[in-house]
Amino acid sequence: MANFSCAAILFDLDGVLCDSTRQVDREWREWAARKGVDGDAVMAIAHGVRTIEVIRRVAPHLDAESEAAAIENHEAQDQRGVTVMPGALDLVQSIPDGRWGVVTSGSRLLAQNRLRHCGLPVPEVLITSDDVTHGKPHPEPYLKGAEGLRHRPADCLVIEDAPAGIQSASASGMKVLGITSTYAADALTHADAVITKLGQVRVTSNGTSKLGVEVLSGILPYRG
Repeated sequence: MANFSCAAILFDLDGVLCDSTRQVDREWREWAARKGVDGDAVMAIAHGVRTIEVIRRVAPHLDAESEAAAIENHEAQDQRGVTVMPGALDLVQSIPDGRWGVVTSGSRLLAQNRLRHCGLPVPEVLITSDDVTHGKPHPEPYLKGAEGLRHRPADCLVIEDAPAGIQSASASGMKVLGITSTYAADALTHADAVITKLGQVRVTSNGTSKLGVEVLSGILPYRG
């Protein structure tokens, strides 16, 4: 068991609050087949990274901006196979209003549609690919999340499923809980601790400026 103290919590979206792995895989592989791109190469880097940056890496000959817009607009309308992650609703409802937000590599339209599809509230602080110049693993997305919540980065805790997101949060000076929903634990070694499900996290506020975050059984600590 481990305990963290923070002022606010920032969540990644896909793989943390929403289980969209099947939909993301389907969307990317269909796009790759249409464009003559190696689908396995795409999926090796796609999780946790902005769509436009994936396209720039795997298909530099294409117009990344227009391709990314087309992919994300289609994803926003096609939520087949997307479900809420177990424990996600209970967890966000246990956090006081204004003390949590979402930082995602997807577009704002995609994020809002996905949250609503999963029956989750859309937080006031929602940082998307539309809001940053540099996506994860650059620290900019999480720094903007902390700014939106009006807390210092060092006072924020992040829950992430992807190495790129963990790197982004760590580089911004935040503590990070990794969750093994998309990657195995040995791929999340830069997290401060690793969980297997959101039900292992309990948040208490007690009316103070700090949140208590208790991580229950199943924790795999990597660094103190």
